[in-house]
Amino acid sequence: MAAKTMQAVRYEAYGGGSAALKHAEIPIPMPKHGEVLLKLEATSLNPVDWRLQHGLLRPLLPFKFPFIPGEDIAGEVIEVGPGVQNFKLGDKVVSMLGILHGGGLAEYAVAKANLTVERPPEVSAAEGAGVVIAGLTALQALTKACGLKLDASTYNVPLNILITAASGGVGLYAVQLAKLAKAHVTATCGSRNLGLVKSLGADEVLDYTTPEGAALKSPSGRKYDVVLHCGPTTPWHTFEQVLTETGTLIELTPGVAHYVSAWFKKLMRSKKEFVPFLMVPTREELELLMGLLKEGKVKTVVDSTYPRAMAHEAWARSMGGHATGKIIVIHN
Repeated sequence: MAAKTMQAVRYEAYGGGSAALKHAEIPIPMPKHGEVLLKLEATSLNPVDWRLQHGLLRPLLPFKFPFIPGEDIAGEVIEVGPGVQNFKLGDKVVSMLGILHGGGLAEYAVAKANLTVERPPEVSAAEGAGVVIAGLTALQALTKACGLKLDASTYNVPLNILITAASGGVGLYAVQLAKLAKAHVTATCGSRNLGLVKSLGADEVLDYTTPEGAALKSPSGRKYDVVLHCGPTTPWHTFEQVLTETGTLIELTPGVAHYVSAWFKKLMRSKKEFVPFLMVPTREELELLMGLLKEGKVKTVVDSTYPRAMAHEAWARSMGGHATGKIIVIHN
């Protein structure tokens, strides 16, 4: 490799938002055992990126500064570290870097081979980078937390599922995956995205700004077997009123109040269940998502793309909380 240094975007302390992102020229990292070096093509931003900047895990897992954010990447293998046998130079791949590792807002990044998969030619770099955290979260929440199977072969009666904030990164994948499992899907989103969410397979779509949408009430009067809550913190009683007697709330961003309510319900012998969710990435599931993208069974909805030189604008867009789908930084 002729180049010794690379361009990167990083921040040097907690806080500061998009204004704290600074461009720097730094050494290109070297792959260690079990790692590959990638020339990056696209990086997907996630809300967790700026929440970490604001100190989300500071008491438990403090960062080492300066820190290059970005976890979800697509790129080309340009160097293979010791012990890596399943990749070669020139392979187009998608990878998850991990929240403490970061490195996605740069020209090059080192990725663990066991969290890296080949990207089919049918899947663009932006589509591949977009699916990593959001797609894995939706997939695991539906299959592991509520037991859905994508072939739906074991269900005689479709489950009724409510997906909140369905026009966000996780929500849009969740709608598509739930429909692959033959679930009946009710989704909530803002008025401008009603058509999009409907086009991805939702059977019913609620505008969350209306009284019915805010109350999560199905137009058909259905109660939900599962609620996948992808939105901001909402009181337990709002979900309790629309769940079946044995319904399950899967909460992607649980708060203390949710745990207290769930504990109280257990004391009262309620059959309604609260499930706080944490995604643990696996290579096998990332490969599954790549296959679904290749076959056109699932698609990545791209909200917007930005060159790395405008990463601060992409960051601000993510912090604004109104993106429809994924925000992608493109590396030229």
